[in-house]
Amino acid sequence: MIESDHMIDPVSGIPVFSLYGETRIPTQAMFDHIDTLIIDIQDVGTRVYTFIYTMAHCMEAAKKFNKKIIVCDRPNPINGIHVEGNCLSPEYASFVGLYPIPMRHGLTIGELALFFNDRFGIHCDLEVIPMKGWKRGMGFDETGLPWVAPSPNMPTPVTALVYPGQVLLEGTNLSEGRGTTQPFELFGAPFIRHEALRPHLSENSFPGVFLRETVFEPTSNKWQGEPCCGFQIHVTDSSIYQPYITTLKLLAAIIATHPEFAWKQPPYEYEYELMPIDMLIGDGQIRRRIEDGEDLNALETSWQSGLRDFMDDCRGFLLYGD
Repeated sequence: MIESDHMIDPVSGIPVFSLYGETRIPTQAMFDHIDTLIIDIQDVGTRVYTFIYTMAHCMEAAKKFNKKIIVCDRPNPINGIHVEGNCLSPEYASFVGLYPIPMRHGLTIGELALFFNDRFGIHCDLEVIPMKGWKRGMGFDETGLPWVAPSPNMPTPVTALVYPGQVLLEGTNLSEGRGTTQPFELFGAPFIRHEALRPHLSENSFPGVFLRETVFEPTSNKWQGEPCCGFQIHVTDSSIYQPYITTLKLLAAIIATHPEFAWKQPPYEYEYELMPIDMLIGDGQIRRRIEDGEDLNALETSWQSGLRDFMDDCRGFLLYGD
């Protein structure tokens, strides 16, 4: 949530307009400089990562101001096969979740552009340049491409892999590892007690990961300068690891064992007065069901029909096979 200002590029003298500052929606004055806007940016495959909504706002503006959009497609770094989580409820739409898609959506940014343009009525002049050589089952390490961090707290492809679950910790008083060199892989708080959580962390409950007990000290953000007891998530098998339900299970275990745990209170992203965790989850009931101790396997089952509907709906926009 660190905003950036407009600037003049010092080499070319071309104006650079920020879409994460005084406005997140392009203005006509910005579009007056161009005929075509080329979008070439690395998404991370998670609903709450806001690059895809900046793209959507650009598409809406292009329609309004009669300009063309070209999207240069990029890999979904956590593969294009696995889809996970509840679809966002429309009443929780925000800049961290504009459309009713699941937390882990399984689409490339080009496929998302096609899907948004058609299903949500944007209808801009859109062209997507597809990739060569990418297959849906690829993780980023299989692409042969260099990972260039798309944002400061997304330093590696492993970060992107755990992010669809661990981003939920932003809505709590737990550190999600910001202020360390391994954001989202590390999590914890000064009040966490390893011995209290051990009985809840059997390997059968968390397939595809090893939870290593650790202590870390964030240099910024939550619990800055304080030793935090917690865990590092080591992904051992990405084919069976489910980041979203894994984090929900971790939260349920912490809620059951640590009365010091708390949800972060509004506002979130400045202007929203809803509970931050509800905005991140995209639903108001899931938090309450976790608090009530509902079986999380049953909770996961409850959103499967919506997930299947989403997958059916986006099938016509897939560029790289089903």
